[in-house]
Amino acid sequence: MSHLGLLTLVVRDYDEAIAFYRDALGFELREDTRIDEDKRWVVVAPPGARETAVLLARAATAEQEARIGDQTGGRVGWFLNTDAFDRDHERMRAAGVEFEEAPRQEPYGTVAVFRDLYGNRWDLIQLHRPGGKGE
Repeated sequence: MSHLGLLTLVVRDYDEAIAFYRDALGFELREDTRIDEDKRWVVVAPPGARETAVLLARAATAEQEARIGDQTGGRVGWFLNTDAFDRDHERMRAAGVEFEEAPRQEPYGTVAVFRDLYGNRWDLIQLHRPGGKGE
């Protein structure tokens, strides 16, 4: 196996999810294909991402709807890497992204937890390489 291709994120509405991930997080809309009257294949990814992307899947059942916003049991489930933490943190805050905390320094990098439009928890993180440079 060479890489992880897509991760699914269950959403309430395709268009509101696209708007958040594109406008607030700065992701690119890679694909939006109608499959049938109710279902679309919607893929977003950070600019320049070559391998892993996010499939935005609209909840189709009551059980799936119950998972929206809590897909990882309250834990951080997604890690958005950046090479310029301050720039991206400020841009995201200006776009209305809700951060739970001020940025903090950890042995592995600079990090702050934020929530997506449904309440799922993410890390914005700039990893440190030996010598102190971000990854």
